[in-house]
Amino acid sequence: MKPLRLGTRGSRLALRQAESVARLIAERLPGVRVELVPVRTTGDAHRGPLTALGPTVGVFVKELQEALLRGEIDLAVHSAKDLPTASPEGLVVAAYPLRADPRDALCGGRSLAELPPGAAVGTSSPRRAAQLRAARPDLNIVPLRGNVDTRLERVAGGELDAAVLAAAGLERLGLADRIREMLDPDTVCPAPAQGALAVEARAGDEEALAVARALDDARVRRAVQAERSVLAALGGGCFLPLGALAEPAEPDGGDAPGSLPAPDGPLAGREPRLRLRAALAGPRSGAVVRVGAFSEPGEPPEAFGARVARALLERGAGPLLEEARASWGP
Repeated sequence: MKPLRLGTRGSRLALRQAESVARLIAERLPGVRVELVPVRTTGDAHRGPLTALGPTVGVFVKELQEALLRGEIDLAVHSAKDLPTASPEGLVVAAYPLRADPRDALCGGRSLAELPPGAAVGTSSPRRAAQLRAARPDLNIVPLRGNVDTRLERVAGGELDAAVLAAAGLERLGLADRIREMLDPDTVCPAPAQGALAVEARAGDEEALAVARALDDARVRRAVQAERSVLAALGGGCFLPLGALAEPAEPDGGDAPGSLPAPDGPLAGREPRLRLRAALAGPRSGAVVRVGAFSEPGEPPEAFGARVARALLERGAGPLLEEARASWGP
């Protein structure tokens, strides 16, 4: 039997992620042999700020999707936060198999509250930068690109006082000891689907689809669908400075800032409700609009995410959305 070709970006982190999916295949389908196939993407090749590419979506997945459509690979492993909200014709997201801690992490010698005025904090994410400015307008937010090791080296070398990275990537690379503080999502709300992996397949490839579906985690899928639906309803790509985090939770009075009323209704025999926190930030103004909500009993995650997106707009996020679009490259 030919090995199943698992496409992935070629970075160390992407390879670690693909290896974790390969291990899951080995555990659940021991008769399936897996071969990793690295593919270089536009986002990997681009050395400047990603916002200079304009409102282009899928810069870290496009070439993987093209290789999948050409039949050069059988499945593609993506960081779910990099995926456009709609798959190209002929492709489907067949599994959301794994999710690590979705939060952002501060790396450096001090916590966010302990950083002195003027401290240099590295990030090239408009979402992170705007929320950091809202929490600490006295900080100096510095553009920061490169792989995880390169970013951490700039902190260790004293060029930066701290850097903000996804906790999931640090954990997957065995660098969790470099985390000084896990940032509260009510301060820096993570990107939709951050920490989750997605496995994409050709719509008609039943063998590959069967493998992918054996990996799917319904809890991860439900949360990611709600988060990505906020993004889809706002018409944004992965560059939109939007945070969204869905977690299984019951209304307990601990609502997020700007929360919607928790709905009433019986819960017996139903899936746990989701708590969804969302934040849209202005990349230039530093303004942030936040909404927190609980799903209705039986409410589909896509409908829930769309409802939260509407709530963001009702609370004044429209001008921030236009501000974000105006900040994209020429």
